[in-house]
Amino acid sequence: MAERPYVIDEMISAKSIAARIEALAHEIAGEFAGTDKLVVVGLLRGSFVFIADLVRELDLPVEVDFLEASSYGNAMESSREVRILKDLRGEIEGRDVLVVEDIVDTGHTLAHVMTLLRARRPRRLRSIALLDKPTRREVEIHADWTGFEIPDEFVVGYGIDYAQHNRNLPYIGKVRFV
Repeated sequence: MAERPYVIDEMISAKSIAARIEALAHEIAGEFAGTDKLVVVGLLRGSFVFIADLVRELDLPVEVDFLEASSYGNAMESSREVRILKDLRGEIEGRDVLVVEDIVDTGHTLAHVMTLLRARRPRRLRSIALLDKPTRREVEIHADWTGFEIPDEFVVGYGIDYAQHNRNLPYIGKVRFV
């Protein structure tokens, strides 16, 4: 698939992201106060920058694990078929678990992952998404915490890619095709 030429317009600054993550971490620490260890599950690949910054702000004992689910491939639209490409390494039964997602769009991926993990009987299972596009929702699901609600725009940066490009941008940018 040939990529169309595009430019990226900054939508959410690196400074705004950092401030929001600090506030979210404070809320999450309150929710999980007293936990012996919070298992923070990052959904690869888009959440890796968000999870790194989030766990550094959490004033809790944490363990980090990853699950890779895909419904996009290199496309701009969700296929709505969620595939698990990499499962957790550790057990979560009886443990406190926080699922970290980069963006909730149609909701299919988060709904699938939460159902999968709930079946493993964690003590508490919560979710956080950096970005939420509620106008695109096809499945009734909402993250317990959300960084930013955004309009139906194709975005990149801060770990989120377009055909494996632009993950390294320190901000969230809107893709505009030229």
